[in-house]
Amino acid sequence: MQQYINVIEDAIKLIGIDPTTCRGEKPGQWNLVKGSANVWLDLWHVEQEKRVYFQAIAPVISLQGVNNVGALCQEMLEINHSLYGCAFTIYKDFAYVKVIREADGLDANEANAMILRVGSYADQYDDYLKGKYTPPTPPANNWGGQAPTKL
Repeated sequence: MQQYINVIEDAIKLIGIDPTTCRGEKPGQWNLVKGSANVWLDLWHVEQEKRVYFQAIAPVISLQGVNNVGALCQEMLEINHSLYGCAFTIYKDFAYVKVIREADGLDANEANAMILRVGSYADQYDDYLKGKYTPPTPPANNWGGQAPTKL
């Protein structure tokens, strides 16, 4: 596993980020941000397959409060057609941009491209899809000063 961790950390370094600043709770996890999008990286071993996988995944939009889930899903499928090497997925009421592959044979340049691609697509589409499919959040207090008084 350590050899794959080294590859991903080299890929993070190519972005210009010190990988020690974005490590997750467990070895083989990292947390990055691209614009308004979080990008999560992880490596994990699947024992029955005797393989390690690498994933770059970015949450894009919660399905809670979406005003037309069917239209959102159709649009994400249509967008998938033009994405390179990754896709929109849905898991537990959240839509993500995701890429996954076996870690065997992965080098830092390919991992770097995967990370940047997921981050760029998530950053490109998160605000767009939220703006189109979720109701706007009203401002909390436009006038400044004290918090509003309940009527």
